[in-house]
Amino acid sequence: MSQEVAGMGLFFFPFFGFGFFFYFLPFIVALARGKRDLLGIFLLNFFLGWTLIGWVVALIWAAKQDVYYVARP
Repeated sequence: MSQEVAGMGLFFFPFFGFGFFFYFLPFIVALARGKRDLLGIFLLNFFLGWTLIGWVVALIWAAKQDVYYVARP
């Protein structure tokens, strides 16, 4: 019985692992790119990532380049 349970765990792990990876892909991209708004991207992805629109917005936000403004004296 315990071997069957272990076999089922090994069977379902890739599905859950890849699911979490793809769900948090915008956050992973933002983390890899060193974005300033990392917390905002994570929160958007966490709370609205289940909707396709929220996930796409988070991915675009994570992939776009930060614009740095020069402060004038």
